[in-house]
Amino acid sequence: MIRAVDSHCHLDFKEFSDVGAVVSRARAAGVELMVTISTRVRAFASTLGIAETFPEVFCSLGTHPHNAAVETDVTAEELISLSGHPKVVAIGEAGLDYHYRHSPPAAQAASFRVHIEAARRTGLPLIIHSREAEDDTASLIEEEMAKGEFKLLLHCYSSRPALAERGLAIGAYISFSGILTFRNAEEIRLVAQRAPIDRIMVETDAPYLAPVPHRGKVNEPAHVIHTLNALAELRGMPIAEMAAATNANFFRLFSKVAIPPAYTATERS
Repeated sequence: MIRAVDSHCHLDFKEFSDVGAVVSRARAAGVELMVTISTRVRAFASTLGIAETFPEVFCSLGTHPHNAAVETDVTAEELISLSGHPKVVAIGEAGLDYHYRHSPPAAQAASFRVHIEAARRTGLPLIIHSREAEDDTASLIEEEMAKGEFKLLLHCYSSRPALAERGLAIGAYISFSGILTFRNAEEIRLVAQRAPIDRIMVETDAPYLAPVPHRGKVNEPAHVIHTLNALAELRGMPIAEMAAATNANFFRLFSKVAIPPAYTATERS
């Protein structure tokens, strides 16, 4: 069986009324590790509760840019303290989203910098959300990286190639979602083809962005296999080799996650 990791899903969202069934289907599909992503620090208890319930599930801690204006009181110290829990393996998602602008850009940037500080001080990877804000995202992370290194992941990559190039230049990893299978995603496929093999991984962003052949339906971690297959085809690799590579990248970046016995020696590199 091909074993994969869903590096980014939202199991606490209302679309998942039976999380246990979702986790069971993922396990049956070979997806034996999932990271459920925090979008509101003030609702972190529900995210953490899911991670504590299922051995396969870990979580992040952070404020999504949509919520930046209503969580202005979140501090790096609070993030650092809460992230000490053994199930918390990343900071975020945080970043910039100029598509909806549910929070003003200044509030998003201020929150983003708080999360970067927490990632820098904890050593945990920062999960970055960027939508229609490529230049500002790249400039902000470059500026912050110059102040001190931190690990970063450009999640659900949907931007032009320039952000990937600038991110990769400062050590970023890039994660691809079901968008990779969409007909009009040529620029994203180009990024997926060109990115270094040791910097890429896959995710669902479930319950959103279900890959073909499930497009238009509620997405879930089991479907990450389709994105993995699409990435393998783009790179001209057998899916087993792509799974081994992306899993290894996941364990390298999310170093707080212990590697389960079911994963092969290749993923331990």
